[in-house]
Amino acid sequence: MGQPAAVGCCLVLAAASLAGATAPSQLPGPARELARPSLRVLQLNLCDSGLAGCYTGRSVGRAAEVIRAERPDVVTLNEVCRDDVSALERAMAEVGAVASAFTAAGDRDSDGPVRCRNGQPYGIGLIARIRSSASEHHSFEGVYPLQDAADVEDRVWLCLHAAGEFYACTTHLASTSAAVALGQCRHLLSTAIPAIRAQNRQDPVVLGADLNLKAGGSSGAQSCLPPGYHRVDDGARQHVLASAAFMVRSRATISMRGTTDHPALLVGLGQPGR
Repeated sequence: MGQPAAVGCCLVLAAASLAGATAPSQLPGPARELARPSLRVLQLNLCDSGLAGCYTGRSVGRAAEVIRAERPDVVTLNEVCRDDVSALERAMAEVGAVASAFTAAGDRDSDGPVRCRNGQPYGIGLIARIRSSASEHHSFEGVYPLQDAADVEDRVWLCLHAAGEFYACTTHLASTSAAVALGQCRHLLSTAIPAIRAQNRQDPVVLGADLNLKAGGSSGAQSCLPPGYHRVDDGARQHVLASAAFMVRSRATISMRGTTDHPALLVGLGQPGR
């Protein structure tokens, strides 16, 4: 396939101006012990297509509970239907202004989007709190030039840029080939993101994703990081990556109570020296 074209589009803000500091967690366990960093990122794989064995139909409701309790600044979503993003956007908007984006994975057989059991497009999503309702917000998306020929799903990436604040990105890489997943990871971090960031290099990058890559080794997630990037994982395939402007301050996994086959990964990022 050819090189993916980044597509910019204005995003709609939901609710009024951002409320102040995040509130203490109402959930048990290590999530309550998090400090108050400058950016809290929640990575979720909700297995909500209705087509996989991990589907329960309850993961979106549980995700809304976690969002309300933890009040993250950025939520990255994998394996979701389009309306799932809207539902979780409403949960985040209860305490401030947010922007969201969604892009569907491609179905090579139909030459259209992959669809959930309910007929909605299936793919990945982003929701982010926006500190200034007057700033510009755009999304960018693309299809990886490298795909696994044995898998009919064309994997995609998605980024949301809050001008003067950050780039938040997500992806769900190939699950059928670690070599393909690694190639996709390198393309995203070394080609796609630098291209969309060319005019705003001062704005840092955060990526939450199910990379389908283990943490270490020459073929693991660490090997696709550009110089200066930081990474933390859930002990399996979910990762949060951040550019050099951020440091990892805290990490917690939160139980999704059997509603999906992945825990929630909550990572606190801070700026060096703060």
